[in-house]
Amino acid sequence: MRTLITGASSGLGAGMAREFAARGHDLALAARRLDRLEALRDELAPTGVRVAVAALDVDDHDAVFATVRALRDELGGLDRVVVNAGLGKGAPIGTGRFDANLATARTNFVSALAQCEVAMEIFREQGAGHLVVVSSVAADRGLRGAQTTYAATKAALSHLAEGIRVDVAGTPIRVTTLAPGFIRTDLNEGMTMPFAVDAVTGARAMADAVERAPAFAYVPTWPWSVLGRVLRVMPTPILRRVT
Repeated sequence: MRTLITGASSGLGAGMAREFAARGHDLALAARRLDRLEALRDELAPTGVRVAVAALDVDDHDAVFATVRALRDELGGLDRVVVNAGLGKGAPIGTGRFDANLATARTNFVSALAQCEVAMEIFREQGAGHLVVVSSVAADRGLRGAQTTYAATKAALSHLAEGIRVDVAGTPIRVTTLAPGFIRTDLNEGMTMPFAVDAVTGARAMADAVERAPAFAYVPTWPWSVLGRVLRVMPTPILRRVT
């Protein structure tokens, strides 16, 4: 299995890389911080898998196409692409931080669209492949404050993945949407997150879900497969209090 992961220099991207390497996957890893990718490649060397790395800012859409194709060529093909790179910053709408909300919208949706485009071009050409889109449990509802734009982008991303899935239904191309719950990484250190799991547990749950290749999966399954459904029907006053 040849798996490409974007946003692989830290957090869940790096965690999934470690999990897949332990399972014998050859890897293509892309992120802005090449030094971290190179350190991760060296860390994974004892596993014996091939690890190709490349610097990539996913907001440079021309670079997304060029880099993913180059990594494909380096590994001799790609069986799976994990669209993982994203941002979590934002501010309440109308509070003067359009810049932060725009950056989140651009990276989490428009740049994810570019990654899906090039991945699907490769899979259509090959006649097979597995596209994995990392959304969030936040996609289930509109959220308040700094999470408003983030939740909206993740909802859009989930719909994008579903549309692609419908488009290629009945073919050897599979599309999986992952909706992680609260997983502690260096990006959210200090935040209050009920039912949170550590990064190693979260990355393992995500890798397990990816290997099953369902259409959609909450990760970890418990308690988010229940809480996600509850969130969808929660009355607005309660939603405001709990979020």
